[in-house]
Amino acid sequence: MPSLEEILIQSNDMPWRAKSLKGVHEKMLWRDDATGASVALIKFEKGASIPTPHLHASNQMMFCLSGHYEYTKTGVTLKPGSFYCNPKGNVHGPTLAHEETVVVEIYDGPHYPVRPDWYDNDEDAR
Repeated sequence: MPSLEEILIQSNDMPWRAKSLKGVHEKMLWRDDATGASVALIKFEKGASIPTPHLHASNQMMFCLSGHYEYTKTGVTLKPGSFYCNPKGNVHGPTLAHEETVVVEIYDGPHYPVRPDWYDNDEDAR
């Protein structure tokens, strides 16, 4: 396994990259291409949503920096200071951003077992 190197990223200097799912943007802070693990800032515009239930190929963790983001089927709600941990293989969603929301999203491996149909390219699903 390659060793990590010390890095410092000024995320305020990075542009948001629009994903192919309307209203969703990211700033990729770190990714291990060998394992698929990653750390990113994700911004959901008000009204943006993940439209269907889905699962991940690894553990997903999110820390909410701002906004109001809800898993509509279960009522699980992220607000500033909320930490959410979703284990590998757990079906969850759909979701809705009730207001513009920014989260730190961490995966300890690849994001999806297969690309979800709401993305039109592989880059958005990794």
